[in-house]
Amino acid sequence: MCKELNTLLTALYVLIDDHVVVPRTGRGREPKLPDSELLTLAVAQVLLGHHSERRWIRHVHSSPAWRAMFPYPPKQPGYHKRLKAAQPLLCKTILVLAECCPSWSGGMWIADAAPVPCGMSRETVKRSDLAGHVGYGYCATHSRFYWGLRLYLVFSGDGMPISVVLGQPPSNYGTVAL
Repeated sequence: MCKELNTLLTALYVLIDDHVVVPRTGRGREPKLPDSELLTLAVAQVLLGHHSERRWIRHVHSSPAWRAMFPYPPKQPGYHKRLKAAQPLLCKTILVLAECCPSWSGGMWIADAAPVPCGMSRETVKRSDLAGHVGYGYCATHSRFYWGLRLYLVFSGDGMPISVVLGQPPSNYGTVAL
């Protein structure tokens, strides 16, 4: 692990500990790996491109530099269970990190929409359970009408995703103001 990564993970830990994780109160044994360290490990896993939890935990256990920063890394099943339980904290961490980016408060957001067809035949439309949730829309790219949903994406000026919404296509088959 290089000095820059060590500095980044330290700053990330401090940010998570100050703005995401609430101080632990109550009874019970405190875990050896606090939630702040768990979330820091999870973000580091994504930043370093480790897609497999099993390989990531094996890497953390085998490296002395990682063991120096995180003295009590959990085994793979414990890591998965803790991450699954900390899902709201992980969502809050992503939001806090996004708010730290300069493009979050930028004045320009870009919106785009893509059709998500759910059925092509009239028979599918009649017997589908999605009848109350989807509608008819027009896809200008394919020059045809479709029965389905529309995926609306909102990005900042530099390409950071701000919002993703799945909704009904517009009834006027034109542009949509978000």
